[in-house]
Amino acid sequence: MQAVKMVVTGPFSAGKTEFISSVSEIDVVSTERRISSVSEAAVKGQTTVAMDFGRITVDDDLVLYLFGTPGQRRFDFMWEILSEGMLGFIVLVDSTKPETFREAKRILETFESYASTPYVVAANKQDHEDAWEPDDLRIILRLNPSVKVLPCVALDKESVKNVLLELLYSILEQLDESES
Repeated sequence: MQAVKMVVTGPFSAGKTEFISSVSEIDVVSTERRISSVSEAAVKGQTTVAMDFGRITVDDDLVLYLFGTPGQRRFDFMWEILSEGMLGFIVLVDSTKPETFREAKRILETFESYASTPYVVAANKQDHEDAWEPDDLRIILRLNPSVKVLPCVALDKESVKNVLLELLYSILEQLDESES
């Protein structure tokens, strides 16, 4: 059986835990803790402090292991640890919060420095009226035209599956190239 490790990263409150939870066939192993800061508590009652973990069996030969990173800078020491052995990563961006785009770019560049693996950018909350379009996110994040920027709704299983499949296709393509 082939196991593929994927990392789901992105800024604080981008929807990483929900993304993994919506497709995982196991109960997500989560290290969420209550937020103590009043300003952060207004945003969300909990935050991931180490990782989220989920699993998806694609078929008899393929299993995806999903590792979600903490989004807060104070926990970014976990990023490199979680990136070890990854075959690809997803940068999840809350496309309704332009104030987080700079942080998303910093996270993307950090993960690129860990390993030269395929990645995609998922523009979350595309079901919201004020969401930035994926093509506009590409421009603001200054992404190479070859990087896939995909519409996403982290609470929608089919939407999440589409993002994961796009990343998986990129990973398999890279594996095929390295074997030839």
